[in-house]
Amino acid sequence: MRKRRILLLGGLAVIAVVAGTVAVRTASFAPTDIADGSDIRLTAAPRYNLDTAVANLSAAAQIRTISHQDPADDDVAEWDRLHAWLAATYPATHRTMTRTILPNRTLIYHWPGSDASLAPIIVMAHQDVVPVTEGTEGDWKYPPFAGTIAEKAVWGRGTVDDKGSLVGLFEALEALAGQGFRPKRGIYLVSGHDEEVGGSGAAAAAAKLKAEGVRALFTLDEGSVVLRDTPIINGPAILIGVAEKGYATLKVTANAPGGHSSMPPAETGVTTLARAVLAITENPFPMEMRGPGAAMVESLAAHKGGTTKMAVANQWLFAPVLKRQLGASPSSAAAFHTTIAPTMLEGSPKENVLPQSATALINYRIAPWNTSADVMARAKAAVGDAPVTFSWVKPPNEPSPVSSTSSQGWKYVVAAARADAPDAVVAPFLVVGATDSRSMAPISDDVYRFMPMHFSLKETAMIHGTNEHMTIDSFKRMIDFYARLIATSAG
Repeated sequence: MRKRRILLLGGLAVIAVVAGTVAVRTASFAPTDIADGSDIRLTAAPRYNLDTAVANLSAAAQIRTISHQDPADDDVAEWDRLHAWLAATYPATHRTMTRTILPNRTLIYHWPGSDASLAPIIVMAHQDVVPVTEGTEGDWKYPPFAGTIAEKAVWGRGTVDDKGSLVGLFEALEALAGQGFRPKRGIYLVSGHDEEVGGSGAAAAAAKLKAEGVRALFTLDEGSVVLRDTPIINGPAILIGVAEKGYATLKVTANAPGGHSSMPPAETGVTTLARAVLAITENPFPMEMRGPGAAMVESLAAHKGGTTKMAVANQWLFAPVLKRQLGASPSSAAAFHTTIAPTMLEGSPKENVLPQSATALINYRIAPWNTSADVMARAKAAVGDAPVTFSWVKPPNEPSPVSSTSSQGWKYVVAAARADAPDAVVAPFLVVGATDSRSMAPISDDVYRFMPMHFSLKETAMIHGTNEHMTIDSFKRMIDFYARLIATSAG
């Protein structure tokens, strides 16, 4: 009896200590090193004609700068047409800024600052758009390249990704130049020609700027939005991308003797390959509460409060529960581990011939704490001594550096974003796709990925999809945001 009493008291003491620790950590929990930009004095956005700006976005959407997987299918004259249209539509900008057109048709604009000792800023938006899937044109409410203005929006491929940003930037710069703005800090606008198929143009622009000795205070590109129904808080959040995942495609090859399908061996190249692919996918990278994804969850949980805040503040106790919840959805899980996605298979050229070589392509999006070397090592370990070989389809893009959430550049971006959405929670964000801005990391102190469009989760599905459109409300927000950001950070 006495022993049971001692055990009971000991158990109660442990529970009390755990409960006390949880309570203290919850009460004192707050995200660290995330500045709110409240010390930034914003410059007001200049006046401009919104109807004219909307008509300009419509015109830009009608220019078919479509990047195909095979560059031979691109109509390069459309890029030339876009360049001529920009010059004619934004004369004040083109009088004020020097324009460089790289041989690949990537654009670099430069507005020199009056104080050469100040690091410049870089703003970005790409020129190209993805194709419309053949056969789906009839699913659009309005033709995908007509730039139709209807239902308080501009409809068409690229209106969101990324001509909305491109035209929004030019509208902001034109308004600033027209009212006599003179920057102290230099301004670069970089517009890649092929973001949708790899971003070689932005890489070339970065190499040129690096050779010229450019070192920017910050770079801003596309990549995230103001999400109206953000998970965890079920409300608005300004999600600013501070990093993006790496990109790599692994080719797995199984060689075999081949032969006639009427006399198959016990295991063909296809079955060897299938076993290897299954072994790789059944050994996924673990979910980890770290990096920008964890910082986002912490920011949202601190605002939410209650049991959510308690769980995030006490990950030493609740980490398994958090990981299960965050891993329940592929879209949320992607921020917390390196993902593995088999995408393409190739075997015999004929149905009754055993392949001499069967291949699979596996696409990886690499978390900031992993590398392509980790990917290769894990794949090889998963298949063991299976008779397959590995190679990269092309050199991998490693994950980007993680940018600061307390630097001067961060404060400028946050302040300009909060002016448009004062009640939204500010949180860092991991971009799981790829943007041109990754090329600017070697020449920029920080790189951020954000557009001030107000989207619901459901609305994000139209990007690269059917019925892509930019609401006039979001477009106005974008112009005002870019103008405030440029005038405040460079003025």
